[in-house]
Amino acid sequence: MALFGRKKNTVGLDIGSGLVKVAVIDHSGPAPELVRVAIAPLLADAIVEGEIMDPAIVSEAIMAALQSSGVTTRDVVTAVGGRDVIIKKIQIERVKEQQARELMRWEAEQHVPFDMESVELDFQILDPEAGGMEMNVLLVAAKRELIESKLRVLGEAGLNPVAVDVDAFALHNAFELNYPEAMQGVVALVNIGHEVTNINILDDGIPILTRDITVGTRRFREDLQRDRGLSPEEASQLIQGYDRSPHLDAVLEGRGEEIAVGVERAAAFLSSSSRSAGNLRSVYICGGGSRIPGLGESLGVRLRLPVEHANPLANLAVREGALESLVTDEVAPLLMLSIGLALRQPQ
Repeated sequence: MALFGRKKNTVGLDIGSGLVKVAVIDHSGPAPELVRVAIAPLLADAIVEGEIMDPAIVSEAIMAALQSSGVTTRDVVTAVGGRDVIIKKIQIERVKEQQARELMRWEAEQHVPFDMESVELDFQILDPEAGGMEMNVLLVAAKRELIESKLRVLGEAGLNPVAVDVDAFALHNAFELNYPEAMQGVVALVNIGHEVTNINILDDGIPILTRDITVGTRRFREDLQRDRGLSPEEASQLIQGYDRSPHLDAVLEGRGEEIAVGVERAAAFLSSSSRSAGNLRSVYICGGGSRIPGLGESLGVRLRLPVEHANPLANLAVREGALESLVTDEVAPLLMLSIGLALRQPQ
């Protein structure tokens, strides 16, 4: 059924550096319903630090995931992220939206460390109905090359991207649906992936700061092999298992510290640059790395904050058979981004 057909399905496509994830959500009922999930592995180094190194291999993995999901539509929603995407909350004089659009390029020149000729800009007025002389605006800038690279690989897979979102916003979509109580105060949503950890700071439900650090499950695996003498298979079993071990605990201290410092620095930057932000009150973790036994507890002790595992299925209707042949507890942490993308309702 096509995206704009009666069933109004949206296909969210998350192209990670280790896995390609597909989530299909049906918007035809009173609430969104997850109808299908599919995951396909990606060969090592096909994507490095967000950059597509081998488009053909990535395209094959995308097609395998879509075929496994059973969808026939070519319309997908995907996202871009990483260091070539800047999200910044700014304040400008209160003007109409059209005037704000004209002002935005000049504002971007003051806040975005990219050549303005090489970026795509967008913005959202956060308080359109408020009074006062100033208004809060969320400014987003993405390097055009990053977007074009994503579009090329989707074109090679025969797909039509009906929307290209930003990772932080898509994560927020799924997070907001499942954790409405976290939409107050300052919280961190930390997505621990294969190569990169995305740190997203939300202030009263608005994603206003994002930072990426090059720590992910790959680094944990490499540490276990190099420092603890484990084989690749043994290291993977520990990372993907359910039990803590002395080997893992030894690695958690160093890599967990890097993630904790990344969260602290993001929160400190926000606190110093925003008049409205309070102190970070809690941390939620998702992504494949969030499953590493003991990592959540280690981060909680280090940060002295509550750390909770964010489940994108906690408050989402799931159709019977949607996760057929998959183990829900194992795959749920991987799906925050793809579900967030699929929550975009067809226009």
